[in-house]
Parts: sequence; C-alpha cells; structure tokens
Amino acid sequence: MLDELRIKYNKILNLTTTSYKRYFFDKVVFEDKLIGILGSRGIGKTTFLLQYLKEFDFDKTLYFSADSIITSNVSLYDIAEEFSRYGGEILAIDEIHKIKDFEKELKEIYDFLDIKVLFSGSSAISLEHSKADLSRRAVLYRFKGLSFREFLELKLNRKFDSYTLKEILTNHTKIAHSITQELKVFQYFKEYLEYGYYPYYFDSPKSYKIKVEEAINTVIENDLLYIFHIDISNIHKLKQLVKLLCISKPYELNLTNLANDIGITRDTLYRYIHYLTLGNVLNRVDLLISKQSTFKKPAKLYLDNPNLTYTFCLHPHIGVIREQFFINMLSVNSKVNYSKIGDFLVDEKYIIEIGGAKKSFNQIKDINDSFVVADDIEVGFGSKIPLWLFGFLY
Repeated sequence: MLDELRIKYNKILNLTTTSYKRYFFDKVVFEDKLIGILGSRGIGKTTFLLQYLKEFDFDKTLYFSADSIITSNVSLYDIAEEFSRYGGEILAIDEIHKIKDFEKELKEIYDFLDIKVLFSGSSAISLEHSKADLSRRAVLYRFKGLSFREFLELKLNRKFDSYTLKEILTNHTKIAHSITQELKVFQYFKEYLEYGYYPYYFDSPKSYKIKVEEAINTVIENDLLYIFHIDISNIHKLKQLVKLLCISKPYELNLTNLANDIGITRDTLYRYIHYLTLGNVLNRVDLLISKQSTFKKPAKLYLDNPNLTYTFCLHPHIGVIREQFFINMLSVNSKVNYSKIGDFLVDEKYIIEIGGAKKSFNQIKDINDSFVVADDIEVGFGSKIPLWLFGFLY
C-alpha cells in the first residue's frame, strides 16, 4: 500500500508549483509535531502542504488524501506506522475530517510514533471537546482566502508588503501613496471583490462562480453534514438560509421571520448559523459582552466574503460588500465586534464607520480612536482611510 501511495504522491508533487506561496508560510511554526491547517475549500491548503513537503527529501515525506480509495480499508495509524518504519519523517494528510474518529488516530500517532504530521481539513473542525484530548497536542491554524494584496501579487506577478493594523491606522496616507504610485488600485479592486478571493480564479476565470457554488454546496452537503450529523433532509434549509441572506441587509435582519421563512425554530436557526459560520459560509458579528454564547442571535450576519455575495445574490448591495470586505480582511489578525456607535469595534479599541467617498465623521466626530473607512478614494487623510488598503493586512 505504501508503494501505491508513493506513486500517487509523486505524480501530485510533480504538478505542484512553488512559484507563489501564500501567507500561511509566515504563520505556521513548523517545529511543532502535529499541525492542523483548516479553512474554506479552495483557499490553497493542499498546495501549502505539498509546497512544504517539496522542501525535503522525497523518501522522507508522504502525502495522501483521507478520502483516497487506496487507504479506505486501512487505519491512519497503520499507514503512519509503516511509513515511519521505512524511514519516513513528515506525513501530510489532506481532508482529515473525512475519517471517522480521526482525533483518536492522530493522538496515537503523536504518542507512539516519531514523525511529524501535518493535516488539513474543513474550517468547521473543532478539537476543544475532542474525547481524544487532541487539543493539547495539535496546533491548529485557521486560514482565509486571498487578501487583496495576494490577489495583486498573483495577478501582476509582483511583490507587495503587508502592514499591521496599527501601521495602517497611523501611517495610511504614506502607505497608500506609495502603493498608488506603483499601480491603479481601482483597476483591480472591483475584480477582486467579485472574483478574487479563491486562488482557483486564476485557473479558469470564466467558470469561477460555478466553482464557488460547487464548493459551497460541498461544504453544506458533505463537510457540515458529516461533522455535525445534520439530518440530510434539512440540508436544503441551510441553502435556503444562504439565499435569504441575499435579500436581507445585516442591520435589518429579523431572525424570527427568517426562521419562519425557512420553517425551523429559532434555536435550530442559531445552531445552523453557528455551523455555517464555522464552515466559512457565513460571517457573524456580535456585540462585545462578557459572556458569549455559541447559539445566540448575532448582531449582524453576512455571507463570508464578497465573492459569495456576487455569486449567490442577484442584486448585491454595495454597503454590504464594503462591510464584508472589511470584516473579512480584519478577521485574520483582529477581533471585530458590532458597535452601537459607528459600524464596528475593532480589538475592543477602535471605532470604525464604513461608507463611500463622501462619508462624513458626524457619527464619530467626538470619539477617540475613531476612523472613517471610505470606498472610492485612493489616498486618505487624517482619520479617513481608503477601504482597499485593509486588503494589505496579510
């Protein structure tokens, strides 16, 4: 069996390019023995694993997908044990959530074998309540789709620096000026918002939205169904929820009416919102309160990123698109909460108001650490920052 896996692994490895590496490589601490890479379908998890393996001797590494027919009648531990016995050192397992009780098997590999394991899986995976107590052993990383910066790098085959939130808030005029001297950002920003979040856009732009819809269907019909044991007869209700969000602005969302429209209880609706949020289909923004509850009403609810809105919603609202983009970019390194003053509270400190080029400071003019984030401007001034610039946070 190991020979079969190696033959397939070699073919896949030869097809893997190392010409562009995503921000993952700057985040992962590779010295750890058990590393989990979680995130949406299509963001580049598999490519990341293979790019990392390419840095080592082929004989010391092995990659396979958990849903492979070759491994369907063999336990993870048995594969890892044979790999280790023949001198293997780094094992990468894709789609780990497809294996029942994978936590127990990974725990045994960690405890009894002297190999490093990297695994990828659905963003909906959580090890906090694992019976195998894997949370003390595995280091999990949750990654996002392309930032605007990464999109530009792939689009233009050029390198751009990323910036911290503090750098953007305090030095945005200089940063934006230096970037806009090199390129016309609005030549690409609209394209990114509609098409640029998932890397496979560059493989086949014309069929991109079809692939996005297929990916979300797979998340709902397979990943969430398997991980959360959802009754298959209710799968269409999760899809209804996604579609109904297209006609509801986040600040007008009535969850009681939404539950009635779908034909489920409010408690079930909250549970489904939680599942879809973990699966990176939805993005919820909550009020900042001392005791957070998993199954509760969100203050605002969005599709996860603007590409999903352009794919599933017939008439995307520009205000929603702007807020989606901002939340999505910030959520990689910051905490975003709903604010009753302004639109959002970031890292429990900064008040953010989002709008178009003419957006004023009226609502937040007397508040410290408050900023207007404005679309349709290339360079800001004072506390008014261009929206696109937050696409350079990672």
